[in-house]
Amino acid sequence: MRVKPSSTLLAAAGLAAAPAAADAAQLSVSLEIPRLNVAEYHRPYVALWIEGPDQAAVKTLGVWYDVKLKNEEGKTWLKDMRQWWRKAGRSLALPADGVSGPTKAPGRHQVVFGAAQMRGVAPGQYTLAVEAAREVGGREVVRVPFAWPPKGAASASAKGSSELGAVSVAVKP
Repeated sequence: MRVKPSSTLLAAAGLAAAPAAADAAQLSVSLEIPRLNVAEYHRPYVALWIEGPDQAAVKTLGVWYDVKLKNEEGKTWLKDMRQWWRKAGRSLALPADGVSGPTKAPGRHQVVFGAAQMRGVAPGQYTLAVEAAREVGGREVVRVPFAWPPKGAASASAKGSSELGAVSVAVKP
């Protein structure tokens, strides 16, 4: 006996397929930490977070700092990333799995955030903010707009002038 699927079953199957497609969405971030010609170079602390249209922090995606210093002394200097600290950092328990990581050397760094890391980010227009602060150095924030979840592949970029180089964001469904 052959059973024809009902429209209710088809609709349910379509709804079941939608989360699978959303689970495939990703936010890819490429950022450059420039090599500076200074006498005393220290790797910068870097925070990556998402801001809503009102510039309020929605989610912290990454914090690169000296995670292995004894007595967690690396956390002492996180407040030098002033904008991130005021918006999200001081309320975040660190180290945080999937968020905390070591500082990075000068060069280009690629980080990909899948749907699991983006969970809780409601559909809408956002800005990825990247802030870098360096001991015996400066501080800089670069912002790049993006839409989540992506309806199609899209990219945007911005460039820092001192502590950060090019920052680009690519989203794909």
